Amino acid sequence: MTRIDLSPAEVVAAPAPAAPPPPPPKGPAFGLRLATGLIGVLLAVLLAGFNEHTTEMALADIKGQLHIGHDEGTWIIALFEAFNISAMAFAPWCSVTFSIRRLTIVMTGMVGVLGLAAPFMPNLGALLILRSLQGFACGCLPPMLMTVALRFLPPNIKIYGLGAYALTATFGPNLGVPLAGFWFEYVGWQFLFWQIVPLCVISMICVAWGLPQDPLRLERFRQFDWRGLLTGLPAICSLVIALEQGDRLDWFRSPLITHLFCGGGFLFILFIINEWFHPLPFFRIQLLKQRNVSDSLLTLAAVLVLCVVTIEIPSVYLEEVRGYRPIQTAPIALILAVPQLIALPLVSALCNIRKVDCRIVLMAGLAIQGASYWLGTWIDSDWVRENFYIVQLMQVASQPMMVISILMLATMGLGPADGPFISGMFNMTKGFANAIAAGVIAALLRRREQYHSTMLLDTYGYNQNALEGMGDPASKLLAPHIADPDRLARNTQVLLHGKVAEQSLVLACADIYYVMVGLCAAFIILNMFLPQRVYPPRAPSASAPAK
Repeated sequence: MTRIDLSPAEVVAAPAPAAPPPPPPKGPAFGLRLATGLIGVLLAVLLAGFNEHTTEMALADIKGQLHIGHDEGTWIIALFEAFNISAMAFAPWCSVTFSIRRLTIVMTGMVGVLGLAAPFMPNLGALLILRSLQGFACGCLPPMLMTVALRFLPPNIKIYGLGAYALTATFGPNLGVPLAGFWFEYVGWQFLFWQIVPLCVISMICVAWGLPQDPLRLERFRQFDWRGLLTGLPAICSLVIALEQGDRLDWFRSPLITHLFCGGGFLFILFIINEWFHPLPFFRIQLLKQRNVSDSLLTLAAVLVLCVVTIEIPSVYLEEVRGYRPIQTAPIALILAVPQLIALPLVSALCNIRKVDCRIVLMAGLAIQGASYWLGTWIDSDWVRENFYIVQLMQVASQPMMVISILMLATMGLGPADGPFISGMFNMTKGFANAIAAGVIAALLRRREQYHSTMLLDTYGYNQNALEGMGDPASKLLAPHIADPDRLARNTQVLLHGKVAEQSLVLACADIYYVMVGLCAAFIILNMFLPQRVYPPRAPSASAPAK
């Protein structure tokens, strides 16, 4: 073997092993100032939800005040939702590029200014443009809350930050009905738009003082995902508009809905393919390889459909059968919304215990939710507002159990750099789920109502001769007041059709509750096998040995 001797100079010149990369810079210490900034972001997200759900619940009154027809008025909601959901996909990239602080302040201010101007729009076209811009600004805010919670909160209380984010799914949407009823009945319809203005000012002050200012990173535009923007934005808008307008236009019998679904679906596939290969994507699609992320997004979509049913079915029933106004339906929403301020911290504390498996908490929440819907299947035409209270009270516990557990499964296994990506994916799934819920529930309600109406009238016609022997109570009731036999027959028929429509709606509501029970059961089974256990984060101990 040949021996090779190295001179001292050659030894010095030998390449040294690569040094490990420096650790990422630590954020500011958590204290009063940072907590104020977090509260400001939370307030911004809640006011965006108030703006969305209050105008949606009071749409009939807004259309009446602005002299807008029904078909034209539906575009106020459809365009707002389309741009709202599309913004959720791209806002995390903008927050890294321009900073969370700048983006939150600018978009919150934009929401407030547009809300202030909304009642003064001269025509429907101007209002639609305004609501589209406002929807985009509102959509930029929810991803900021999850990103801030994951980045700035200390590990020991990070679960409570996720609980605060859960308010946007359980507390905010349920206040839409009470706020809509209060502003319209007691103050003025303009405050359906103006209610957010003072909240915007407070939020901007809190964020400006509390959140640290990150530097601009405009160099990211050198790798800007133009293909993702040009395919993703129209794809998301097309699909959301198709879901919002589908039931009104009879789905695929409408050329517009067919083109929106086909074109939007094709562009969305191109968007996903592009995001997979792009070096600086809006979404990191590779995260879906993780079982917990895939399970979380699927379960989140199902849970948000359940949450929409929770408030939608009682509201439809009480409005159509009992003739309730939004202010009279408000207690049903309040009994679910207000206790969340206590239930969410309690569930967060439970999930923050290391021995507690959040998968068990999630399945228990789904079981309680399914049991509440099973009670809802007993609905009949004699129910009033108070009959829904037990259904709502059961969901005071189940909704935070489901949402917080899903947030834990989605975020606890990810690194700090994945925060903006999972925030965008999570929030866009949340927005899509709300649009899907609106379309599916409207279609189910209409089709089941038509089915039961046909069956009831068919049964009445088949047994009409047998029923004639039992007398006609409606004719006996109306006969002393109506002398004309033809007019008496017409009014009797109107009463019959009214009762058939009422019973058809009641049976359709019961059918939807049955479908939701099955959905809860299906996702309990899914979560028995798909997700892997995660543990709440903990700060490293000072006495722990260094590795």
